[in-house]
Amino acid sequence: MKVLVVGGAGYIGSVVAKRLLDEGHQVTVFDNLSKGHRWAVPDGARLEVVDLLERDRVADLVAEPSYDGVLHFAALSLVGESVLEPARYFRTNVAGTVNLLDAMRGAGVPRLVFSSTAAVYGEPEEVPIVETAPTVPTNPYGASKLAVDQLIGYEAAAGDLGAVSLRYFNVAGASGLQGEVHSPETHLIPLVLQAASGQRPSVSIFGTDYPTPDGTAIRDYIHVEDLAAAHILALEAAQEPGHRVYNLGNGSGFSVREVLDAAREVTGLDIPAVEAARRSGDPAVLVASSDRIQAELGWKAEKPELEAMIADAWAFLQRQSG
Repeated sequence: MKVLVVGGAGYIGSVVAKRLLDEGHQVTVFDNLSKGHRWAVPDGARLEVVDLLERDRVADLVAEPSYDGVLHFAALSLVGESVLEPARYFRTNVAGTVNLLDAMRGAGVPRLVFSSTAAVYGEPEEVPIVETAPTVPTNPYGASKLAVDQLIGYEAAAGDLGAVSLRYFNVAGASGLQGEVHSPETHLIPLVLQAASGQRPSVSIFGTDYPTPDGTAIRDYIHVEDLAAAHILALEAAQEPGHRVYNLGNGSGFSVREVLDAAREVTGLDIPAVEAARRSGDPAVLVASSDRIQAELGWKAEKPELEAMIADAWAFLQRQSG
């Protein structure tokens, strides 16, 4: 297939692009390089430096090679920043997707896989979270992604688009030359490994009095290679018009202390940690159920172990530092 990976210079998009190439597909990457990295685009992929807000240029580029499908990763994704700049988040995430969908419709592109987020559920009443849970996002980031999910659903209902939205929480690990490099970094595992490597003095544990076995918050983690596999399965499954939603997760979750202990075991280093107060709005447990995608698409995590995710991320960080 000829596949367009929007946001393919970013962490997840670049891993998916590489996997598509390895499986023999032709890959073009769209990225404005504001968050992504030119070096992350895998060899063999064609890169077009373009912003989804460039409506006419997006339409021209999508129409050019007659794509068989699109995987859409491009988005602003910092929760705190979205609270401060909600209009910017809706403009980038929602209006940018409107332009992409217009271009796809104009060019007759039949398939779309959207990288959504489990943040659309807000603070769920029950965990693991299933796809039928109420969608009540608690910040503009989650609200903007939910708006895109809804938009894709309406677009699929109105025409011939076959679409899948994948919702997940925390992605971890690395895949060869592709790994996680953000500025600023907000994700726990990279922060822990930066503390291990001396790039930061310590890592903070926000809250030690949660109603969990060790008092720290529990979160879902999924290996980036498992996530990539899910996206490609979803692309292959999007053959018929309609919109399907799948959650992705490990089913149980890991606490902050478990992440720290696993990182110490993997690295062999004593990683400094500082206990701090809870952050406002942080639930005790956030874990997604993957039962639906396992039943319908046969997806199963091949690297569910926390140690495997951390080991791959640690190897990537050492390669980057060296």
